[in-house]
Amino acid sequence: AVPASHPAYFQMFVALIIGLALGFGLKRWVKKRKFTTGRDFPVLWPFLGLSLGLPLLVWVLHGAPMQMDVPELKGFNFQGGIMLSPEFFALLLGLVIYTSAFVAEAVRAGIQAVSRGQTEAAMSIGLKKKHILNLVILPQALRVIIPPLTSQMLNLTKNSSLAIAIGYPDFVSVANTTINQTGQSIEGVAMIMACYLVFSVSTSIFMNWYNKKSKLVER
Repeated sequence: AVPASHPAYFQMFVALIIGLALGFGLKRWVKKRKFTTGRDFPVLWPFLGLSLGLPLLVWVLHGAPMQMDVPELKGFNFQGGIMLSPEFFALLLGLVIYTSAFVAEAVRAGIQAVSRGQTEAAMSIGLKKKHILNLVILPQALRVIIPPLTSQMLNLTKNSSLAIAIGYPDFVSVANTTINQTGQSIEGVAMIMACYLVFSVSTSIFMNWYNKKSKLVER
């Protein structure tokens, strides 16, 4: 059992996502404005205000809750909090460690694929390290990072079906149980195929769109 948060914390998380989306939208607008007019606009404080101010506002509107439902041992079992099964924790830990290793390798290979001369040229014109990373290295590294990263996201979706090996009742396990009880194997297998197809196609469409959006524009 783990501590259960106040219901307001979920709304704060949603507000954080909305604030980050608005902040990145503001950053893109500032970038376009600077490109067209040459005028700079301070984006740091508005970005922090949106990303941190909205969750703080939700927290205040809910009465600034600070309490959490902490599990306590009462009798022969814990009461309170949220129950996390060992199978789910093992599945989550295994997928995170396995996938993060490949993602880290893809990012490392993409960054090292950028020529050292690009960094030296950026340093020669006086760019700071953060600007070198954001404006010189990452735009060129993304075209190397995104294709293997897409494959890893697809593998992550398919590898989640291995939960049945450790006894966690995932979608495939529930579908197999339904097939055994109803005898409708064709419909059950079709549902499994349809769900994985939707997840895989959605991931591919999004990553291909991002890959096309982040590619270098040659003049």
